[in-house]
Amino acid sequence: MIIVVGSVDGRSESFEHLMKVSLEHVHRSRGEEGCIEHVVQVDCEAPLRLRFFERWRDAVALEAHFARPESRAFVQDVAKLCAKPPVMTIYEAEEKAF
Repeated sequence: MIIVVGSVDGRSESFEHLMKVSLEHVHRSRGEEGCIEHVVQVDCEAPLRLRFFERWRDAVALEAHFARPESRAFVQDVAKLCAKPPVMTIYEAEEKAF
């Protein structure tokens, strides 16, 4: 499984729009092949920051997600709405039941 975590810091004048395009992206991504989980949340300690958490079946599914024109357009939209560059980290993980 692949886990992606990231964050974007918005600007007060564009934060509502940033939330809107982020939610659209998340909802669209959930329907993609190999998407296990995809969420966006407002950071309680930094209210202009959105945090993303994603789980993908494998690297192939994530690469397909990144290659979609809609995903590329989302990245371009976010770049225009953020106060600074987005942060994203990708992990390879194994699920274990406890």
